[in-house]
Amino acid sequence: MYYCCYVSSSYFFHLEMLDSWFQVGFVLTTGINSAYVLGYPGTVMVPLGWIAGVVGLIIATIVSLNANALIAKLHEFGGKRHIRYRDLAGHIYGRRAYALTWGLQYVNLFMINTGYIILAGQALKAAFVLFWKDDHTMKLPYFIAIAGFVCALFAIGIPNLSALGVWLGVSTVLSTIYIVIAIWLSVRDGLKNPARDYSIPGTTATKIFESIGACANLVFAFNTGMLPEIQVREEFRS
Repeated sequence: MYYCCYVSSSYFFHLEMLDSWFQVGFVLTTGINSAYVLGYPGTVMVPLGWIAGVVGLIIATIVSLNANALIAKLHEFGGKRHIRYRDLAGHIYGRRAYALTWGLQYVNLFMINTGYIILAGQALKAAFVLFWKDDHTMKLPYFIAIAGFVCALFAIGIPNLSALGVWLGVSTVLSTIYIVIAIWLSVRDGLKNPARDYSIPGTTATKIFESIGACANLVFAFNTGMLPEIQVREEFRS
C-alpha cells in the first residue's frame, strides 16, 4: 500500500492537507516499528555478536536520526516545498538524480512489500499447521498467494496514506500484541533453557559475508523511504 502515495502528486498533495500530526505520528510508528523489528536480533546480533551488534545498533540509530533530521530540514529548500524524495534530489542534483531516486524508491518499495507478503504467507502457514496439524494439504506458495491477494485488495481500497485512518490504530495494536508475546516467550524460554553459546558461528568466510549482510541491515533498520511524503501531511495541516 505504500507505493500508492506516489501515483499522483497533485491528488496526494490535496489529500495530505487534511491529516493531523497524530495520524502522521502513527504512520511513522507503524511504518518503522513493524514485525521486521523482531528479526534484527537474528540478522544483526547473531552475525556480529553482543558487543559489535549493540554498538552497531546504537551507531545506526544516531546516524539515521541525523540523516532524517537533515532531510526534514530540507523539506522547504530553495523557496519551494518538496513533498517527495525525488523532487528534493532533482532540485539539488538535477534531472539524473531525480530519475535515479525515482527508480530506487520504487525498487525499495517493491522489495519491502514483497517481504511483507512473504512474511504474511509464512504466518498463515504456521497458523494453519498449528491449528489443523497438517503440513501437506496447503503449501507455502498458496498462503503467499492468499496474502498477496488480500494486500492487493487493501491497496485498492486504501489508495493513499490519508485514507489509512483507523487502520493505523489496528496496525499499532496488532504490532504491540505481537511484540509483547514475542518478548514474553523469549524471556520464558531464556529462564527455562540452559545457558547457550553466543559466540559467532560459522567459518571465517561465512563470518565475513554474514557480517557484511548484518551491516547492510543496520543501514536499513531505522530509515524510512517516505519521510518528505509523510512530513508534508502535518505541515500543511498546521
